[in-house]
Amino acid sequence: MDSHGSSLKVLIAALAGNVAIAICKFVAAAVTGSAAMFSEAIHSTVDTGNELLLMHGMRRARRPSDATHPFGYGLELYFWVFFVAVLIFGLGAVVSLIQGIDKLIHPEPIKNAVVNYVVLGLSIVFEVGSWLVAYREFDHQRGRLGLFAAVKRSKDPTVFAVLFEDSAALIGLAMALVGIVLAEVLDMPRLDGVASIGIACVLAATALFLGYESQSLLTGEGMFPELRQQIEEIARGTSGVQALNQVLTMHFGPNEVLVALSLDFDDTISAAQVEAAVASIERGIKTALPEVARVFVEAKSGVEAKSGVEAKSGPEQAASA
Repeated sequence: MDSHGSSLKVLIAALAGNVAIAICKFVAAAVTGSAAMFSEAIHSTVDTGNELLLMHGMRRARRPSDATHPFGYGLELYFWVFFVAVLIFGLGAVVSLIQGIDKLIHPEPIKNAVVNYVVLGLSIVFEVGSWLVAYREFDHQRGRLGLFAAVKRSKDPTVFAVLFEDSAALIGLAMALVGIVLAEVLDMPRLDGVASIGIACVLAATALFLGYESQSLLTGEGMFPELRQQIEEIARGTSGVQALNQVLTMHFGPNEVLVALSLDFDDTISAAQVEAAVASIERGIKTALPEVARVFVEAKSGVEAKSGVEAKSGPEQAASA
């Protein structure tokens, strides 16, 4: 299964679980009057919307390039991940915080607490199932890297967004369960509100983390140094190349990278030999790094006066002045 199919599988699993959980939590919140349960219902509703938005972003990001977006629409996926982070913070954290503060100011005993326990127990089962699907896919993608290192290196934010979203959900469920139990056992309804505020803090932290990661991708991250070094070695090892002036890379999507090279070619070789060298560089880079979709080469030195060759992804090659 390709990365797109794997990400979609993770999103569908999370969506199915969150729809069922949200309905159960809203019913429980209405029956028991628990602020923590209502916050959890909002949390699951926001998560459901998040999965739908991420699926929408994946669909739009896969559109082919056109005249207005010559490099494709891959960056749109990063925009929707950022939007999801804002949504988690705006609807999830803020509403949960308001509910918690209201319960602290106007504490009311929880009614039919057993309903909360049943719903929270079922919710934990659903969330663990969704979390396992996301974690297995993320674990497959990260290889030997640590968790946070893998998140930092990942250019496909959908999987780790769902993983952290599900992790936040499990932490929120634990907080809600502890808050409701203590509120009932100690006869302190305000603890239900404290749990709701705790859930708001978890959501806010998740939103800030996802927002930070997605803005970095959205504003144009380059390839990692070791991958860029492979490109440099391929270029320097090509016959006719005398010097490597500059290497620029940028991710336009999880599996779409633009590479721009500025090279000095031997002044004594012909334009045809320069073109052959450029083609060789392009083939070498794409073979070693399949995520590279486009390669542009700027010829410098005396050869620039002869021909100035620019190479790009696909069968076309264009000459630049």
